Amino acid sequence: MKTPLIYLIAGEPSGDLLGARLMKALKAKTNGQVRFCGIGGPHMCEEGLESLFDMSELTVMGLAEVLPHIPKILRRIKQTAQDVESQKPDCLITIDAPGFTFRVAKKLKGKNIPLIHYVAPTVWAWKPGRAKKIAQFLDHLMVILPFEPPYFEKEGLKTTFVGHSVIESGIDDISAAAFKERHGIPADVPLLCMLPGSRQTETSQLLPIFKDAVTSLKAKYPNLRIVLPTVSTVSQYVKEMTMEWGIPILIVEGDDEKFGAFKAADVALAASGTVSLELALAKTPSVITYRMKKMTHFLAKRLVKVKYASIVNLLHDRYVIPELIQDDCTPENIVTEVSKILDDAKHRHTQDAEIETAMKKLGLGDGQKPSERAADCVLSLLQKDVS
Repeated sequence: MKTPLIYLIAGEPSGDLLGARLMKALKAKTNGQVRFCGIGGPHMCEEGLESLFDMSELTVMGLAEVLPHIPKILRRIKQTAQDVESQKPDCLITIDAPGFTFRVAKKLKGKNIPLIHYVAPTVWAWKPGRAKKIAQFLDHLMVILPFEPPYFEKEGLKTTFVGHSVIESGIDDISAAAFKERHGIPADVPLLCMLPGSRQTETSQLLPIFKDAVTSLKAKYPNLRIVLPTVSTVSQYVKEMTMEWGIPILIVEGDDEKFGAFKAADVALAASGTVSLELALAKTPSVITYRMKKMTHFLAKRLVKVKYASIVNLLHDRYVIPELIQDDCTPENIVTEVSKILDDAKHRHTQDAEIETAMKKLGLGDGQKPSERAADCVLSLLQKDVS
């Protein structure tokens, strides 16, 4: 069998991390006899990908936010589809970001390139009809939640549950004490980890609210320290915005620093997203928040069919982690929920126990890494295609 060429497309930081882990697992399982091309971020580039263009161009979200970027995005869709055809890969793996990746995949249907998508659209949450639509152009789907396969298999799309990649993030190997010592944070002072999102559309909505909440929290807990892990897509913006607060904030970048902050923190204030599961894995009590533009929220309320933003809450079908979404996301509510966690040890322990149960449902502790299962799936599909 020739050395396979795999074309990967990721459109946001979480997909970049998934793609990098998959690439690493594929290299391990083939003794390095695999080649990559496509679009990704810094993690995928570290694994050997030369990105067709900067992935940050694709990190926009929400109708109102996307509209100004439509002409450029359409050009990038066309450019990407043409590049895939010219590279003649053995398969195309698109990772999440369906607004971009599905449009590319549709252009390549019938071009004799196996089309694999990694991370299912949340048809269980909104627009269930999407399952039938994507079954018309995808060849295989790899999903990260155990209850997802039936939604797609009933539409004729072959689907494999591989597990949630957050399980292999390496958080358990990080020392909270070492993080505090490295940054001069006394062991006995409370630490708040603040996570306003990985897109500028998220951070621009949440940072003004976080500023007022943190100001009140600092008045209530004078010794409170604040750490803000950020990513390259928004780091400069976050630094510029928080410099004006007049409150000392430790801003860190990189996975080790981020996970160190999670392990060291007494409580986290986070934008809804994959980070909520990373915090759960770190056993960090958290408050989940989200704000979006009014037009986007107006549409979302009419489309979303689930009660919870957090996967932990969804798995338990009740509030384990407090959620402050849209109009509930106010400085006053944030202060109330963060204070409950800082002031009540029993409240913290209860959340910890419920989180541990949820993580086991996602596959924590079953032995094999999700990226390894995903790599096995891809290699199996390639072998079938060759035979």
